[in-house]
Amino acid sequence: MSKRDYYEVLGVDRGADESEIKKAYRRLAMKHHPDRNSGNTKSEELFKEAKEAYEVLADPNKRAAYDQYGHAGVEASGGGAGGSHHGFGDAFSDIFGDIFGGRAGRSNIHRGADLRYNLEISLEQAARGTETKIRIPAMETCENCHGDGAKPGTSPKTCPTCHGHGQVRMQQGFFSIQQTCPKCHGNGKIIANPCATCGGSGRVKHHKTLSVKIPAGVDDGDRIRLSSEGEAGTNGGPPGDLYVVIHLASHSVFQRDGNDLHCEIPISFGTAALGGEIEVPTLDGHAKIKISPETQTGKIFRLRGKGIKGVRSHANGDLLCHVAIETPVKLTARQKELLQELEELSQKDNSRHSPRHKSWMEKAREFFSE
Repeated sequence: MSKRDYYEVLGVDRGADESEIKKAYRRLAMKHHPDRNSGNTKSEELFKEAKEAYEVLADPNKRAAYDQYGHAGVEASGGGAGGSHHGFGDAFSDIFGDIFGGRAGRSNIHRGADLRYNLEISLEQAARGTETKIRIPAMETCENCHGDGAKPGTSPKTCPTCHGHGQVRMQQGFFSIQQTCPKCHGNGKIIANPCATCGGSGRVKHHKTLSVKIPAGVDDGDRIRLSSEGEAGTNGGPPGDLYVVIHLASHSVFQRDGNDLHCEIPISFGTAALGGEIEVPTLDGHAKIKISPETQTGKIFRLRGKGIKGVRSHANGDLLCHVAIETPVKLTARQKELLQELEELSQKDNSRHSPRHKSWMEKAREFFSE
């Protein structure tokens, strides 16, 4: 059976350059490789045919002989199937690099890990902003060996197994698989005399003190990024970042809700009934609230602009004061006498003096009568 023209096999013109020939071969090899077409004898034949064509056209001398004398010229020079593998290994390794997701010469330079630090601050510090110092443990570049892991006066040597790539290629017949170098474990270098300080890792554990500026308005869960203050990279890689996560300590008076503040204000029974003026705390000092007569428990008084101005806000939030009417305790005999008199007077016209109580009783009666 006569052989097909090699250019026709690869699907390229006679004037195609080396890159076009290589690209065409890679496409066919990927398509017809036996691993992808198990048991398909037709694909196996096409794979072998493409391989033979590439071996000839990738070699300048064989290609010249083929262009002048055809298949006879190649056979006379010892080419064809089973001949020289000039350029074949490179193309085939590229194919398996695509199949298995790897490439030779992968970088062994790695960025350092990011770190997280939980910082608790008071509500006042969050509202006004502050600056504080924190002490953190981190892996830093070894000063003794300057990060290369070798004893001072020596230097790491290029790994003789992978020649500095950090990976080696295992090939059996048509199969070519790339894996981490077992000699240098992917570093690409061998340290014969490791540094006594870091043991050859190039990094040491160290505690450092950092100053952290807390902007006014930060809220619980906000993060402050300190660039390059994380762990040191390996093999000269850049350091990671440090993220300071803000946590607000509980406050004795206020509860924060975004930019608003909430607080509970206890008032006396008499003030709630007759009205009056009370003083309430704010983050900026004290403020006064006018209590209207007949105020009920749960009523909210809003003080505009007495909250917090968030980091990304243009104005302060509000302070919301929740009224809680306090029942008097440890009454004197006279106080009890007056309250008893008030109760008796109120009961004579209960619907007028206790409208909510009357409404509730009516609803309760309807419920039990159903």
